[in-house]
Amino acid sequence: MTSTALATVALPQGALDKLMPLHLVLSAEGRILGHGPTLAKLLEGQQLIGRDIFDAFELRRPAGIVSMADLVAHAGEKLRLALRGLSRTMTFRGLALELEGGAGMLVNLSFGIGVIDAVRVHALTDGDFAPTDLAVEMMYLVEAKAGAMGALRNLAQRLEGDKKAAEVQALTDTLTGLQNRRALTLALEGLTRAETPFGLMHVDLDYFKAVNDTFGHAAGDHVLRQVARVLRHETRAEDTVARVGGDEFVLVFTAVTDSLRLEVVARRIIEQLSQPVDFEGQPCRISASIGIAMSTQYDRPNPDRMQNDADEALYASKRGGRGQARVYRPAGGDRRSA
Repeated sequence: MTSTALATVALPQGALDKLMPLHLVLSAEGRILGHGPTLAKLLEGQQLIGRDIFDAFELRRPAGIVSMADLVAHAGEKLRLALRGLSRTMTFRGLALELEGGAGMLVNLSFGIGVIDAVRVHALTDGDFAPTDLAVEMMYLVEAKAGAMGALRNLAQRLEGDKKAAEVQALTDTLTGLQNRRALTLALEGLTRAETPFGLMHVDLDYFKAVNDTFGHAAGDHVLRQVARVLRHETRAEDTVARVGGDEFVLVFTAVTDSLRLEVVARRIIEQLSQPVDFEGQPCRISASIGIAMSTQYDRPNPDRMQNDADEALYASKRGGRGQARVYRPAGGDRRSA
């Protein structure tokens, strides 16, 4: 069996500062004789040299350390310390070892999980840590992860926004900004599935072809946008206003099945659409014929059947002289089934 003699290692202050930039050197009585350069950055003007360790630091764990004898008794154990007198609480992990001959103790500190706040608040750099300390590398990883997660969140938000915009675009008539036939189908299916009563109004423009033939398609497009404005004005947010053809529109009034009320709305629409629309100084004149159907007219409302019946009422309006609104009336007044 062989024995190995361990030499006592004495380090100059510069080497100690490099190896342990957060160290404390204590006298046998507990006075702070020296400390590392990184600790000096954290002091906010405090002076530690000459102060008692228990006056400068609160030793939180292990509990009951209130004297140097207690600290010596816990030499080599993990410590938890907090530096007193700072504007914000800063805690350290520590390890204290007794110097040769009972001359005092050497305490090495580290930030633990508080390293990120310490770097941010005190502008610490790589040179403020021991060369073997992985804290800086870990912070780089944390920051890289946070940056990557932030970029992913931004990308996900952009994709979600693009998706919603695409969905809205797919359900929108590009010329008028109204909903399109697909949106109308979805709205009718939803109301029917939920068994929500509704009124349906089919609007067809009179004399619109004459506007296109006389003034051109730009005038026709202008007129259609004005029609859309009128229809939006006469409906509520919960209603559906869709352009389903060149000069055809369908309005769905959620929870409105009073034929008299719907006829009043239809007459207002006809009156407004009968007013000339100015296009480059030229009056464009149109009118509108309207057919109306209500879901309460059916035992089991069917959107396709209702639209057909509203069409029938619409063409009755046209045959009656145009510029009119009529409500679909089942033969004999009986409720219809799908």
